[in-house]
Amino acid sequence: MASAGRQVIRLNPSDSVAVALANLAAGINLDDIQVATRDEIGRGHKVAIADIAKGSPVLRYGQIIGYAKEDIPAGSHVHSHNLGMGEHSRDYGHASESIPLPAIEEERFFDGYHRADGKVGTRNYLGVLTSVNCSGSVARFIAEAAERSGLCDEFANIDGVVPITHQTGCGMSSKDEGYRTLFRTLSGFAAHPNFAGILLIGLGCEVMQIPDLIGERRMREDGNFRYMTIQQSGGTRKTIEQGLEALRDMAKSADKATRAPAPISHLTIGLQCGGSDGYSGITANPALGHASDLLVRHGGTTILSETPEIYGAEHLLTRRAVSREVGEKLIERIRWWEDYTARNGGEMDNNPSPGNKRGGLTTILEKSLGAVAKGGTAPLTDVLKFAEPVTQRGFLYMDSPGYDPCSVTGQIASGSTLVAFTTGRGSVSGYKPTPCIKLATNTEMYGRMQEDMDINCGDIVSGDVSVEEKGREIFEHFIRIASGEKTKSEALGFGGVEFVPWQIGAVM
Repeated sequence: MASAGRQVIRLNPSDSVAVALANLAAGINLDDIQVATRDEIGRGHKVAIADIAKGSPVLRYGQIIGYAKEDIPAGSHVHSHNLGMGEHSRDYGHASESIPLPAIEEERFFDGYHRADGKVGTRNYLGVLTSVNCSGSVARFIAEAAERSGLCDEFANIDGVVPITHQTGCGMSSKDEGYRTLFRTLSGFAAHPNFAGILLIGLGCEVMQIPDLIGERRMREDGNFRYMTIQQSGGTRKTIEQGLEALRDMAKSADKATRAPAPISHLTIGLQCGGSDGYSGITANPALGHASDLLVRHGGTTILSETPEIYGAEHLLTRRAVSREVGEKLIERIRWWEDYTARNGGEMDNNPSPGNKRGGLTTILEKSLGAVAKGGTAPLTDVLKFAEPVTQRGFLYMDSPGYDPCSVTGQIASGSTLVAFTTGRGSVSGYKPTPCIKLATNTEMYGRMQEDMDINCGDIVSGDVSVEEKGREIFEHFIRIASGEKTKSEALGFGGVEFVPWQIGAVM
């Protein structure tokens, strides 16, 4: 990354735009790039470094982020009024740049909860999981009854009781992709290592039947699993009573779990962003990418997601794929999304959001190039469908919508025991049972929302730290949070409404 001075930053020598580091008035001489501003340029927004002819590609990060819709004189504000998406085509170069990262010899550890299936959790919750929306209220009633009864005070090693409710499970086909996606999501949460036990609650007549979810296998290797339906239990009150009794029984086993050292190779971290701005691809995202590489070098696993928000930058991932087969799996998902949006009357460039655009992002190509930076430089080991279980370590990709709560839900179902979430506009959320670390892209927002933000990455722009130094800070924070230190979102109590399974298909 090359700097053009304190007023603007130019990220690559071939770029045709620079990014403003402060609000710039018209008529200011930007000496470092030998240009005077013709317009007011907001912080995080782009200014043309040289004249750009209509129809010409506009470059940021050394990559095309769109095409000029009109002649753009040097010093002009470059945004949605004069920059468009243009034709999207890429040379995927499958597995052409897959270079293994050097392993780190010194093993690092965190204090986690060792589970019967060999996985290691970062938290020790009991979960009340629902098969259908119709059992959601009763699940909440059971969790509230457990809280009133003082169950968590009695069993001090339990972090809490989490009701996992949602808006689907019935009024759907039992044979399509939507059903299979929900099935994977519920199964993934039931077996998640951050849960010490699961109580599964159904109504009884829904499409997502509890016997089908349970099948012939053990949903949890530790056996700390109970299930019931409201209809068979005798209604709401009796289900609450039986549910509370089941939780108390499971709590006896869950309370025996204590933290013990585990190699950080057992960590799986979801890489997420939301409320992005023009600084996201300069500060927090590349710093998180460096932290991701460090974890992968230690044998750990990181998961990048949000397929509509890597659109236009997928070639950077296919080139890092460990094989052509892995690269093709990602492109199959891209083609699926092109068809999915087209048949539902949408388009892949309906992103960035209005908030993203106010922060300086213009096209999905620009946003995607910054978003991919969260994945660092490690080889792409595998591509998963939404909520598909992780079976390999390293840097992975999981298909998901760009809607943050939904995407994180899939990452947790796949096995993420931590989530690292970059934000420039100031997203607030948390995702029980998995701690969420918030990384601010700019110092101004961090100062304004410090109670919600865990780490400020804005000091990269000021020159106080490098991307690599901030990446190491984030990496060390991973270990502390995994070992029990609370995130800001945990301290505020987030995580009660952020379970959002991806609903695909007709609601009937």
